[in-house]
Amino acid sequence: MKVIDKTLMDELCAKAAASPRLRAHHNLHESLDAPIHRLIMAGVKGTYIRPHRHFCTQKTEFFTILRGHGAVLTFSDSGVIRHRYELVPGGKTVAVELEPNEWHTFFPLSDEVVVSEVKAGPYVATPEQDFAQWSPAEGTPEAGDFVRWFRVAAEGEAKHL
Repeated sequence: MKVIDKTLMDELCAKAAASPRLRAHHNLHESLDAPIHRLIMAGVKGTYIRPHRHFCTQKTEFFTILRGHGAVLTFSDSGVIRHRYELVPGGKTVAVELEPNEWHTFFPLSDEVVVSEVKAGPYVATPEQDFAQWSPAEGTPEAGDFVRWFRVAAEGEAKHL
């Protein structure tokens, strides 16, 4: 049996805070070759997940909020925000499923956030063509500008390099 409890979420949030990427994962699946990947992801304010899609692998992603307040943004091909979903446990929206060709990102609005994620395996690193070319690469100075913009961005807006 696998249990997701307060202790696990506290540990993941501490690991995320200590990580250069400001996030941490805990896999529930047994191997990277598993046909279904189930994981718990913690992120702290400031983490940057570059807008991307899963076109090449044709994988959907299913997110459920477990702790904190987070947001999922989806974008058009040109980087205009199509939807902004704010996720809060017990709130109006608690989960979203993203289609394979849907540009998206996820980020915390509270100091820390924990989500569960389910997607098809096996693990395949996101190919370069599945990262939005209108967004900065992770670890660049411009990425911080995007993180700040994500927090206040509204549907219909766009920000480019």
